[in-house]
Order: sequence, then structure tokens, then C-alpha cells
Amino acid sequence: MTTAWKPESWQQFEARHLPEYEDAAALARATDTLSAYPPLVFAGEARALKADLAEVAAGHAFLLQGGDCAESFAEFHPNNIRDTFRVLLQMAVVLTFAGKRPVVKVGRMAGQFAKPRSSPTETQGDVTLPSYLGDNINGIEFDPVSRRNDPERMVRAYSQAAATLNLLRAFAGGGYANLREVHQWTLDFMGRSPWADRFGDVADRIGEALDFMEACGVDPQTLPQLKGTNFYTSHEALLLPYEQAMTRRDSLTGEWYDTSAHMLWIGDRTRFDGSAHIEFARGIGNPLGVKCGPSLEPDTLLKLLDQLNPDREAGRITLIARFGHDKVEEGLPRLVRAVKAAGHPVVWSCDPMHGNVVKSDSGYKTRPFDRILREVTAFFSVHRAEGTHPGGIHVEMTGQDVTECVGGAIAITDDALGDRYHTHCDPRLNAAQSLELAFLIAEMINREMAERPRHAA
Repeated sequence: MTTAWKPESWQQFEARHLPEYEDAAALARATDTLSAYPPLVFAGEARALKADLAEVAAGHAFLLQGGDCAESFAEFHPNNIRDTFRVLLQMAVVLTFAGKRPVVKVGRMAGQFAKPRSSPTETQGDVTLPSYLGDNINGIEFDPVSRRNDPERMVRAYSQAAATLNLLRAFAGGGYANLREVHQWTLDFMGRSPWADRFGDVADRIGEALDFMEACGVDPQTLPQLKGTNFYTSHEALLLPYEQAMTRRDSLTGEWYDTSAHMLWIGDRTRFDGSAHIEFARGIGNPLGVKCGPSLEPDTLLKLLDQLNPDREAGRITLIARFGHDKVEEGLPRLVRAVKAAGHPVVWSCDPMHGNVVKSDSGYKTRPFDRILREVTAFFSVHRAEGTHPGGIHVEMTGQDVTECVGGAIAITDDALGDRYHTHCDPRLNAAQSLELAFLIAEMINREMAERPRHAA
């Protein structure tokens, strides 16, 4: 990291998609409060994730990153956190079982509040108000008081993130993630999905393997890899006053780390040349994600990589492709070729959500499951053709029984979207659709592994 960098250096650069606060003194009080609060995560944990992602970049592991589009204060409940966590566990078990490779589990949780919006204002009837930017900035209710940008919301978001992390750590290490409990991870309402039956079969085979180990004198209860799991958190580093306030110098290495999450990413709208968000990200030691969409040119991407990872450290950068199902095969190959030729050690991950939003006939924003699947399929095909590793998946999903994305085996229809459409921002896959996607990706991983010897030959 450059010695000239400071946590506040971003303030000298162009910052887009940041809220304007009317009361500068209130903003200063909120950020001073956050600066004095304990870190949410620790530098050593971020380094552990970086080491795990280095294995993904080398083709020895797979990245599963998922969670809410935007966390909210209203939906904050331990059951919601638990249900999303256990769907991610189910997905990870399916992917591990299929690919015979470790799965690195990263949640879009404990900090994913702020969202960039295409317009700074929203109009309903003859009333125009500021757009909803996420619960850590303003409220979703369409009234002048709620839509005022309030810096105290950052402090409340910190408290919710701390409570979420506390519960996630307890689940990951306190027995809930024990593979002996694999049958208990299926949510009751998923029984109508055919993929729940397939998961039951996988769970049976895992149970048989554990029984065999015990019969051979190996007690699974004594193996930490089977008793619990590593689970990391991530969010978009969008609200820079919050991220700056949560940045601390590591006492062991002297490096700066953003302690709001293990991994931070830069969005498609904030990775431009001269971006304040890029300036902030280049100075922190956390693993970083960069969203890559149709507007990104290869030369620009290489310049970004040189800025964010000048030492070419494996595990530092995850490139998250989000093109849309009909643009992947046109736009992704030239980026993959440029990065490969330049020798940057990156993780390539697929975000099949953000490029596939459509307006339904019933008026809801939705994401058709078939388009999501087509983007993932095209992502794997491009990497197969280029001889590179399709390293991960990045999805907006929830453990709740929502009806926000049409399609899938349970066949959510356009007419059914209004039944349980609860998102505060963009539509999410529900638990059954998430598990279905994991099985379909597992099949792609199997095909990739089967073709590897032929490529090597």
C-alpha cells in the first residue's frame, strides 16, 4: 500500500452516489461515534479470507457469495439471519459435494445497506422526493421526513451489523453448521421443491460417510472442519463516510483495514477513472471485489487492477461479472483475455442478478430465473473456452419464502409476484430457487472437471 494514502484521501476525488447531508455537524458526530466503536471484524480474519480466495484464484476452491439486496431495519430478525445462513450452508454443501473442492462462504450480510440508484429523486403523483438510498441513509417510506438523509442511521446500521455478526459467528462455530445437522438445514416450506428431495439424498450420503468415519475410529466431533465452518461478511463500499470511520490501522502489520466487513466491493457505477471509491479501496488491506459490466473496457480494467493490486497479491481481487444473459459472451471474453495476458491473479465470479432485471406485466421489478441461469451457463462457457477458472457465484437471495423472481422449479408466475414481494430494493431468489441454482451450478462444475484432462492433454 502506498504511504501517501490515508483513510480520508478519498475526499479529494470525485465521489458519485453519495448522499448529501444537510447538517455537517450531525455527520461529524455520527462518524466520530463510529470511529470510537470497536471493529466489527479483525484484520487477521480479512487476511484469512484473502488466503482462501487465493485458493479460488488458483482453481482449488469455489466462492459462494450471497445474501440480501439491501438489508433493512424493518426485517432485522434472528430468524431471517438464521434462514439465509442455512440456505447458504445448503448451497455450499451441494457445491462442495459436486466439485470435491472447498467452498468459500461470504455473506452479503452485516452491512449491505446502501444502494446506488439510477435517479437521485423519485416522483409519485405530483410529489418528488429524494430516492431511497438504503436504511443506513434514509427511509423507504415516501414522505419528506423519512427521505431526509440522516447520519445517525449509520450508527443504527453499525449496531444491527454487530448483532448480525454475533449471531453468524455463533451459528458458524457453535454447532449449527455441524455436518451432523445437515438434514436440519432444509426449511419447511421448501418441501414442495423437487430440489429439496435431491438435497435430502446428498444429506443421506454425507451421513453415511460420517458413519463410516466413526466406524473406522475417526470421531467427526473432534474435527473442526466438520463441526463448524468459516463464514465471512461483505458489502458494497458505497457510503464512504461510514467506511472511513470504520477503518483502523492493524496493530500487527501497521496496514489499514476497513473493519466494517471482511470483504468490500466497488460497484459498476463507482469504479470510473478518478473515483473516490477506488481511491479509498486501494489503501485498505481487505480483499476487494470489482463489478465488471458491459461498459468496462479492458484497458480500464487493467488500470484498475494496477491501482488496487500493484503487488499482484493472489486473493486480493475478485472480479464480479454482471453483464446480463444476452451480453456475457460478447463482453466477458475480452476482459478475461486481457487479465490473463497481463498475469493478474484474480478470482472470476458471476453475478447473474444485476443485468437481468425486467419490469413484469403486473408492474413489479423481477428477475426471470431462466435468464439468471443462462448468464451463469454463459459465464462457465466463456471460461471453458478461454482456459480460465470460473471461480464463483454472487447472488442476491434470502432464506425467506418470497415471490420476487419468476420461474424456477416451483414456477413463480407473474401473477404470483404480489403474494410475498418483500424486498426493499431489488428482487431476490428465495430459498428454493437458491438451492435449485446451486444444483445446476454443481452440474456445470462437474462438466468443467470432466473436461479438464482433455484441456491438459
